[in-house]
Amino acid sequence: MPDNRACQELNKQLCLLNMNKRKYTKTRRAEQQDRTREKIVEATVALHEKLGPANTSIKAIAEKAGVQRLTVYRHFPDDTSLFQACTSHYLGQHPPPNMGDWAGIQEASKRSHAALLAFYRYYRSTEKMWSVAYRDIDKVKALQAPMGQFQAYLDQVRDDLLASWNVKQADRKSLAITLRHCLRFTTWASLKNENLSDKKIVELVMDWVAVKQQ
Repeated sequence: MPDNRACQELNKQLCLLNMNKRKYTKTRRAEQQDRTREKIVEATVALHEKLGPANTSIKAIAEKAGVQRLTVYRHFPDDTSLFQACTSHYLGQHPPPNMGDWAGIQEASKRSHAALLAFYRYYRSTEKMWSVAYRDIDKVKALQAPMGQFQAYLDQVRDDLLASWNVKQADRKSLAITLRHCLRFTTWASLKNENLSDKKIVELVMDWVAVKQQ
């Protein structure tokens, strides 16, 4: 008769083998699901940039991603989850300027100049996406929360720049409004349409800021 200990060891090895196979299958399945999710997000971002969020359908997303519409809904049951994922993906590839980039500049005018130039260059490199996003923001409810997050970041940048200016308390509100207006994509876009370079746009809006110091 076979040694009981040998049989037990063999059974143990077989169990471990089966467990490893199940783990490998589960890991592979999870990787496939992650890749499918990524394809859906990439397809959505590409269509948003090309057509705009308001003109992008689930059917078009599924076709571009090479999946069924039910697969899209399985990964993203509502527009909110899809738009949040797309925003994270896009901003991960195209991060906005970081306040740390001009944190070491103490002089207020130079600090504001550096921040505005960074944002204007960013807007120029991502113009297509921001143009359709602002165009469709009132049409697509799910777009409003991600856009609101970006607006909140611009408010933080405005507050950072405002803190560096030594102005009277009575003038701070008007300066805050001016700085916030200068940071808007729509402000940059309107001046860019006048065939101005980013440096020229900064020079122009810094004149607006200078007026508030007089």
